[in-house]
Amino acid sequence: MLEHESWQAALLGILQGATEFLPISSSAHLLLMPWLLGWKPLGLTFDVLVHGGTLAAVIIYFIKDWKELSHQSLKELINQSTQQSRLLGALIVGTLPAVLVGWLLEGVIVTYLRIPEVTVVTLSGFGLVLWWADHRSSQHRDLNGIGLRDGLLVGMAQALALVPGVSRSGVTISAALLLGLSRADSARFSFLLGTPILLAATLRSLYQLRQAGIGAELPVLPVVIGVVFSLSSGYLCIRFFLRFLQTRTYRLFVVYRLGLAAFILLLLALGL
Repeated sequence: MLEHESWQAALLGILQGATEFLPISSSAHLLLMPWLLGWKPLGLTFDVLVHGGTLAAVIIYFIKDWKELSHQSLKELINQSTQQSRLLGALIVGTLPAVLVGWLLEGVIVTYLRIPEVTVVTLSGFGLVLWWADHRSSQHRDLNGIGLRDGLLVGMAQALALVPGVSRSGVTISAALLLGLSRADSARFSFLLGTPILLAATLRSLYQLRQAGIGAELPVLPVVIGVVFSLSSGYLCIRFFLRFLQTRTYRLFVVYRLGLAAFILLLLALGL
């Protein structure tokens, strides 16, 4: 039993780490795989801590960026007088919409939108949005020129990712592309913008688990394995993705999203 849970934890950790940062929707994959393989859920503690593994991955990868951003003074932040202060301001402003929408509408989203039919629509629809944004983008800007308006617009897009199948990275990358950022810088800004949200979601979930007295329903080993694999696969995925975008487009991920949506639709049609 423990060996089976360990293998399950490893696969789910790899899946979480990879799909969190690629624009293909982690929520769709994490709902689909256990359902197809007939796995019992490993519990809320496992889910929360594995998401914490991807949080650790993005913090470790961008630790230098966050150190530089943390050195900005309040005066510089208010006046937007340096490149780093403008980026930090954009990240702060961009975080607010998802926090607000999550606070107001989380119950509605969980109750009514976490269903396969919605996932089919969002996977395919926002996949086409990514293709259109990638095709239309002028890519004449980089992170040096980003400002508060850019942060707010990308942040508003990020709030849509609370709906399963949208993909947080996919929708924020699409918004950044439409604002003229290059492919690689769109992804980089998406990852930086996602860090506070991942941190807030992880801390909130840990608090809820503690309040509910949950945490001992799973052996320690599968949890450790899941966290290690999600951290490792997340870090490697970020590294690969940013290099990939130096010379490639997002077309591959659009095709994958459409294929996954078609697969889920087929399963629904067959009544599986």
